[in-house]
Amino acid sequence: MRTRIILLVAATTSLVLVAFLVPLALLVRSTAADRAVSSAIVELQALAPLVSTVDSRTLELAVTRTNAANPHRLTVFLPDGTVIGAAAPRSDAVTLASTGRSLTAEATGGREVLVAVSGLSDGTAVIRTFVSDAELQRGVGRAWLVLCVLGLGLLIVSVAVAHQLARNLTRPLTAVAEVSHRIAQGDLAARAELSGPPEVHQVSAGLNLLAGRIDELLARERENVVDLSHRLRTPLTALRIDAESLRDPDDRERITADLDAVQRTVDAIIRTARRPVRHDIVATCSAREVVAERVAFWSALAADEQRPVEIDLPPDPLPVRAGADDLAACLDALLGNVFAHTPEGCGMWIYLAPGQHGGAELVVADNGPGLQGPLALQRGHSGSGSTGLGLDIVRRVAAASGGSLALGQTPGGGATVTVEFGPPPPGTP
Repeated sequence: MRTRIILLVAATTSLVLVAFLVPLALLVRSTAADRAVSSAIVELQALAPLVSTVDSRTLELAVTRTNAANPHRLTVFLPDGTVIGAAAPRSDAVTLASTGRSLTAEATGGREVLVAVSGLSDGTAVIRTFVSDAELQRGVGRAWLVLCVLGLGLLIVSVAVAHQLARNLTRPLTAVAEVSHRIAQGDLAARAELSGPPEVHQVSAGLNLLAGRIDELLARERENVVDLSHRLRTPLTALRIDAESLRDPDDRERITADLDAVQRTVDAIIRTARRPVRHDIVATCSAREVVAERVAFWSALAADEQRPVEIDLPPDPLPVRAGADDLAACLDALLGNVFAHTPEGCGMWIYLAPGQHGGAELVVADNGPGLQGPLALQRGHSGSGSTGLGLDIVRRVAAASGGSLALGQTPGGGATVTVEFGPPPPGTP
C-alpha cells in the first residue's frame, strides 16, 4: 500500500510538472528569441534616420562605425541598388521589405531582421541584419537546466511527502497486523490501539472484540476441562479405597500403581488446562526413556492376555520435540488401540530408531485385523465404540514436533503405525 501511494503521487506530480514545465520551457525559448530580435530592431531603427537624411559617404561611415561597435552586422540596401555595410545577399525578404514593410524572416543558421526606410526621393531603402541561432537561444540552456533542477526538486519533495503520508496511513494497519500475529502466536492479551482513520479504527475494534471473545471461550473450555477432571477424583478415591481393601498384596500394589498413574494424568490435565498458552516454551524429552517406561506399563496387561511383545530400543536417548506427557499419551493411544482392536493373543512390535532428519521414528505394529483406512485418522471416528481420538492425538503431537504419522499394513496381516517426531530446536538443553 505504501509503495502504491508513493508511485501514485510520483506519477501525478510528474504529469503536473510536464504539463507546467514544457510550456514554460517553450516560453523561455520564445522570449529569448524575441529579446534578440528586439535588440537587433532597436539597432536598425537607430540607423534609420541617417539613411533618409545623409549622403551615401556619411551613411557608409556611420554603418562602418556601428558594425565595429555592435555584434550585429548591418547592411543598407539603397533604392538605386547600392549596398552599404556588411556583405549580404539580396534575398527575397529584402525584396519584400523594399516595398515598405519591416519584417523578420527565417534564414539558414538564424533570422534576417529588416527595417524599411521610406521617405527617400527615389524609393525605399532597407536596413538588414542577421541574428544567429546562438543569439536567438542565448541563456535558454541555462534556463532549461534551472527548470529541470526545479522540477526534479519538486518531484523529490513530493515523493518524500508521499512517503511520510503513506507511512502515517499504514502505521495503524501495521500495528493491527502485528497484534493479529501476536494473537495467532497465543498472546490473547494483545490488543490493538484504537487509532488511525475511522476504517482502521473499526478493524482494530473488531480485532480486539474477537481476541476477547476467543480468550473468553478458551477460559470457559479450560474451566470445563478442569471441572470434568476434578469430578474424576471422587470415583478414583473410591477405587483407591476398594484397592486398599484387597487381600492379595500383589493385586493391591498393581491396582494402586495404576490408580496413581490415572491420578497423575488427571492432575496433569488440570494443570495443563489452567496454564496459559505459551509458544515460546518448547517441551522436550528422551524418547527412549518414555517408550521403555510405557511399554513396561502395558506389559502386565499383555502378559494377562498372552500377547507376545517385541521391543527394540536404541542405546541413545533420542531427544525429541515433545513433552514426556505428550509422548506417553501417544504410546498409550497406540498400544491401547492394539489391545482394544485386536483379539487376545495377537502380538505387537515396538521399534524406536533415530529419524532421518533427527528426532526419532516410532513404529508400532500388530498382527490383528488391520486399520479401517483413512477414516482411522478422523477425529471422533471409531468402528469399535471407542472415542476415536487416539490416532488423532498421535497425529497432532507428531505434527507439533515437526513430524508426521503414517499408516500401513503389517506383512502377513495387521496394522503398522509409523510416527516421526522432530528433533528439539538448536540450542535446546
